[in-house]
Amino acid sequence: MQKENQPLAEVFGHLPTDFSPKAIRYRRNKLCPFNNQIPNCTKDKAKDPLGVCSIHYREDAVITCPVRFREDWIVADDAANFFFPEGATWTSLTEVRLADFDGRSAGNIDVVLVAYDRDGRVYDFGSLEIQAVYISGNVRNPFVHYMSDCKANAAMNWTRQPNYPRPDFLSSSRKRLAPQLMFKGGILQAWNKKMAVALDSAFYNTLPDLTEVPKSEAEVAWLVYDLVLDATRYQLTRTKVVYTKFSEALNAITRPKVGRIEDFMNLLQSKVDEKQELPPTNKIVENPFEG
Repeated sequence: MQKENQPLAEVFGHLPTDFSPKAIRYRRNKLCPFNNQIPNCTKDKAKDPLGVCSIHYREDAVITCPVRFREDWIVADDAANFFFPEGATWTSLTEVRLADFDGRSAGNIDVVLVAYDRDGRVYDFGSLEIQAVYISGNVRNPFVHYMSDCKANAAMNWTRQPNYPRPDFLSSSRKRLAPQLMFKGGILQAWNKKMAVALDSAFYNTLPDLTEVPKSEAEVAWLVYDLVLDATRYQLTRTKVVYTKFSEALNAITRPKVGRIEDFMNLLQSKVDEKQELPPTNKIVENPFEG
């Protein structure tokens, strides 16, 4: 099976070609193996979930479900290593509402890591944002087709179907990552609290170059992961951590890469030339003297 013939890399946490009793049970019962809030997958629709954790892109599997990053809670350990000193006692809270000065919601923080003392009193916290990748095209159609007969369709060739699913990195950064940094990150920065962002390598590599600083000076930790394929499954593996300041990273991500003004001027000139070359619009005016 060529990877990109079959767009689905993981379905309910397992390879499409995995027909072990465990994989069959997860597909049959629509279960999530990655620490969802309930045992079942709830992506897209709770009653009819879109159980695609990741899709193939070139030679990699790109994570398209944020819950996929919760495998064994490695991501929480990595974030805690940035937020708190060694030996701190901490726990994690998911989907915590963050409000602005006027009490209006700035969104939910994906995971808040909370450090507490021997008496259970909270003395510090950090914010972990998990950034999966948006999809362009349609991923539900190949998912439904695969689920209709998993064995027959495990190696299906979907490349000739319309709207073949691809990762949409640009929308993921502009419509998701940048607003998260501006609104939630802005509040946390004002409170002098650290932030970690978890994303996979393919997504991170599409971002502008971020100016790195030592861990001791960092305000944001970029936790970068890959899905590494072993004999039977993909495993979430941290590939690197990039430490940055908040404002510098936000500016780099939200500032567009400026093109040449000469190119835009040439475009304007071509449009003006087209407009001047159009023939005049002739309208027939009825004779006002008839009647």
